Amino acid sequence: MNLKYLSIFFFIINSHPVFAQKSPIIHSSLVFPLQEKHVHASSMVVLPDNNILIVWFEGSGERTADDVRIMGSRLEKGKNQWEEPFLMADTPNIPDCNPVLFLNAKNQLFLVWIAVQANKWEQSILRYKISSNYQNPGQPVWEWQDNILLKPKDSFAIEVEKKLKDLPELTAGWAGYAPKYDEMIIQSSKDPVKRSFGWMTRIKPLILENGKIILPLYSDGFNFSLMAISEDHGQSWRPSSPLVGRGPIQPAIVQKKNGDIIALLRDSGDEPSSVQKSESQDQGETWTAATKTDIPNTASVELLVLKDGRWAFVGNDQTDGRYRLSLYISDNEGKNWNNKYFLENDESLKKSYSYPCLIQSPDGNIHISYSFHEEKMRKSIKYIVLNPDKI
Repeated sequence: MNLKYLSIFFFIINSHPVFAQKSPIIHSSLVFPLQEKHVHASSMVVLPDNNILIVWFEGSGERTADDVRIMGSRLEKGKNQWEEPFLMADTPNIPDCNPVLFLNAKNQLFLVWIAVQANKWEQSILRYKISSNYQNPGQPVWEWQDNILLKPKDSFAIEVEKKLKDLPELTAGWAGYAPKYDEMIIQSSKDPVKRSFGWMTRIKPLILENGKIILPLYSDGFNFSLMAISEDHGQSWRPSSPLVGRGPIQPAIVQKKNGDIIALLRDSGDEPSSVQKSESQDQGETWTAATKTDIPNTASVELLVLKDGRWAFVGNDQTDGRYRLSLYISDNEGKNWNNKYFLENDESLKKSYSYPCLIQSPDGNIHISYSFHEEKMRKSIKYIVLNPDKI
């Protein structure tokens, strides 16, 4: 082909609308204007009236600032402007963090979060509120509030030791006079006080067809995870066996078609950092030792089974920060992630986007919220609606 006509051919291909990738984004906005206060860790739920309720924590810092509290807002169906933020929970003189919203099988609204006792993550106490009157503007009418107190038994320590031995031996970085990491965790797991406190929320629960609630938790003290389980719609709670590994925290859980439950977890262990994975074959009661996948990871994971059976995953798929947040889609239950879309990708490497929440509305659209931290300490929560079929 003549060089002149070849150039014209490539110009037509690259400029014609048929070849332009259509954005899956339907709506994108900030829940509230950028501010200097620290805002982080949002969670959303679609209410029965199809309005969206969102929560986050806000204050002068995180665990070290006693003015941190849980705030909320509401977006009415068909509108683009969020309601003026309102208070959802505040434990006096103690920072409140990591809120999670969900509806149980009876359509009762739950807010679960942590009160960071002694300003230490590992001393956090789980708290929760319940409401059946939550569809009017402003804060829900709370009918019950209590703590979730878990009491792992001696079998906790047995499981920790057993599962750590299932993993390859960890030898790097230890001197002869220093105890190994695994041995330190095993000894700590034998302490009934340490294993009873410090379990923290981050990601929404999985609610099975029979109403059983499996609420993902993690511990900065143990640097691994556990589930809080309720079989009476959230009136009482008990711990699962620990989800053990070297740094598997903040689990996001989904159920496969065969009934098994998969957890994808943030990597807080050795480098290179990548999403970790564990599996349960008994409805979340026991878990395999967590192992690394091939998806890079630093700060965030979220997971959802879509109504058409595909899986959606959102996370910081990098090893050096929080400047990128990506959405993956799988049509084979996470064996392969066929499609990928950058929600955020800051080439300056200075901005931070993390801790996503991922839900789906009855119309099939995906709703994602996440911490949106710009330069000069300006922060908000970003909200995106997108069509998964266009990814």
